[in-house]
Amino acid sequence: MNNPLIKLSQRIGYTFNDISFFELALTHRSKGGKNNERLEFLGDSIVNFVVAEALFEKFPQAKEGKLSRLRAGLVRGTTLAELARDFDLGEFLLLGSGELKSGGFNRESILADAVEAIIGAIYLDSGLDTVRERILTWYGKRLDDLQLDDVVKDAKTRLQEHLQKNQSRLPKYEVMEITGQAHDQNFKVSCWVETLPEVTIGLGSSRRLAEQSAAQKALNALGVES
Repeated sequence: MNNPLIKLSQRIGYTFNDISFFELALTHRSKGGKNNERLEFLGDSIVNFVVAEALFEKFPQAKEGKLSRLRAGLVRGTTLAELARDFDLGEFLLLGSGELKSGGFNRESILADAVEAIIGAIYLDSGLDTVRERILTWYGKRLDDLQLDDVVKDAKTRLQEHLQKNQSRLPKYEVMEITGQAHDQNFKVSCWVETLPEVTIGLGSSRRLAEQSAAQKALNALGVES
């Protein structure tokens, strides 16, 4: 194992038996050829399961809806990117020249995807018990400090609940434009609310983020939030 990977292994608290899993987990699709997308897919499912299991045990009286929102906050891209920055993961990523020039090593979505890919790689290398232990260690303080009243609903959920409360029709989201290369796309999404004279527009590096942005602007336009 080369020195940079030894350093990262120490930071994540795991040494790979098969180093090829580790290298693949750090390889972004902009690099070309084999990349971490399949590992990311696997890791996404694993982290959702492990966090759900931890919340199920921590809050035995909590209902499904609240558990789902707590989990969403812990496995969202922002939180995964925070974990990545805890490890200084960006400096170890294998990126194509375009991503290197545009600062991809610090892009939230790339960092979050890499964490999921590492989770998938650890699972393949050592199994569920080991990867569960790693995830729970990485999330340790976040899980320990979490309280049921910490649930913060995202903008789309808040907008939907506000409209339902006022017996209005649900919002409609539409992708207006997608720009950029496949590895660095930007989305423009509109949000239609029947009580607003105009749609609100959100921008983001993914459709989900753009929809959240548009929903937040709708909440502001409705005077629900400032």
